[in-house]
Amino acid sequence: MRRRNHWGWGYEDDAWSVAQLRAVAGGLQEHLRISGDGDVREPVALDDASLPAPRVAVPQAEALRAICCDDAHARASHAWGRSYGDVVRGFAGEFRFPPDVVARPRGERDVEAVLEWAAGANLAVVPYGGGTSVSGGVQCEVPARFDGAVSLDLGALDRVLRIDDVSRAALIQAGATGPVLARQLRALDLTLRFYPQSFELSTLGGWIATRAAGHFATVETQIDDLVESVRAVTPSGAWESRRLPRSGAGVSPDRMLLGSEGILGVLTEAWVRVRPRPRANSLAAVRFSSFGAGVDALRAISQSGLGPSNCRLIDAEEARMTGAADGTAALLVLGFEGASEAIVPVGELLDRALHLCAEAGGEWDDGAVRRPRFAGDPAGSGDAVGAWRAAFFRAPYLRDAFVAMGILSETFETAVTWERFSSLHATVTAAASEAIGDGGRITCRVSHVYPDGAAPYFTVLAPARRGEEVAQWAQIKAVVSDAVLAAGGTITHHHAVGRDHRPWYDRQRPDVFATALRAAKAAVDPAGLMNPGVLLDT
Repeated sequence: MRRRNHWGWGYEDDAWSVAQLRAVAGGLQEHLRISGDGDVREPVALDDASLPAPRVAVPQAEALRAICCDDAHARASHAWGRSYGDVVRGFAGEFRFPPDVVARPRGERDVEAVLEWAAGANLAVVPYGGGTSVSGGVQCEVPARFDGAVSLDLGALDRVLRIDDVSRAALIQAGATGPVLARQLRALDLTLRFYPQSFELSTLGGWIATRAAGHFATVETQIDDLVESVRAVTPSGAWESRRLPRSGAGVSPDRMLLGSEGILGVLTEAWVRVRPRPRANSLAAVRFSSFGAGVDALRAISQSGLGPSNCRLIDAEEARMTGAADGTAALLVLGFEGASEAIVPVGELLDRALHLCAEAGGEWDDGAVRRPRFAGDPAGSGDAVGAWRAAFFRAPYLRDAFVAMGILSETFETAVTWERFSSLHATVTAAASEAIGDGGRITCRVSHVYPDGAAPYFTVLAPARRGEEVAQWAQIKAVVSDAVLAAGGTITHHHAVGRDHRPWYDRQRPDVFATALRAAKAAVDPAGLMNPGVLLDT
């Protein structure tokens, strides 16, 4: 069994070794144009980490003892999510809020048993998902009124339970990670077609609980668009929404669970819409002399009704850093896909989108366009699109390496309507640049586009102040979050609220709605034990 890295991204055998980092550190810093302090450090070993003793013991009832543990690796690996601050603290061996017990239920009855035990023992329960939260959503930082905390890991609930071929839907357990559910669907020649950057580790339940965004940059961008029905277990009993394509019958139960971040119950399974695996696609990489010109092309494409599967604009500096381009132009990664060229004319759609790009000043080389490509053809990973895609999915591993090298690397994202986009981009970039200071930089890409707006996604790189990294990022984060709200954006497009975004979410959320949400939580969780501190206080 591969073990998860207890402090960083992924698995222990995927982590960069110190020797590897020291061999590439100089070249990497030169490529990034960021200077660390020249000292590549080692993470604190788990045996030397600061891990408080459990406040409660593993329950002795046979059914619970079989699924609960309190060993150091389990508690440390479930102590933090994977934001920059989380990784820095884990790297330094600091685990201030570890769960006292980690529970790994094997079915819904086990979930009910854990909630019943937790209520009787006055324990908070924090659903873990895949542990990939970057907003403080899974750490067991709970109010002092609790006598301890349990991290609930649904990794064993990972099966595709049923397929409805007629309606093209699948019933999948909430603990299934991206690769696990993809393998099971692939055997049936189906796909959910949902690929967030955390795909390797995140789970279906986590996607729903945080309203995650995935592969598609237009139309069906969020998991909301793929959910047909959701089931959850609460301290007051289970609830499940009826399977329907749409319904006008009041407030929808499944919409209540979307974005609930664990406060309204433990998601155990969901019906989601699936589709035949795509057989044809067309791709292009388009250059723009300015980021603004690329934004104009994005808006034209998003309002054209063409519906590309990929439509991501990367500014010149980020394109250079990821190896997708030379840094002289912004780069638009554009793609269409379908079950077949006969059903979805991906080549024709690409040509229409390229025409809109040309009207906005876009240029491309013949080698940067593929019309259409079919499943089984060479991927051509050496081109701009392939280079960007590879860098995108390896980024979390690289960030762990940056922590060892003394480089601050973190992201934040938002969404805003088109008429305010340019103002938000300029305001946030200026505020971030000032907060980052000399020697650092901020880059931007647009990850998702809609007819009425877009989601800009910013990356911050800077020399880290050793020993002060968490405070350094917190100061930058506060400045940029204030700027985002002031410019009319949302505090998060798809990274969820968690504990990190709470101050700004409280400002964005209407007070009357907060009162209503508290009442809903009180109905399903009278003791307030489900992920306390997330979304609201009880």
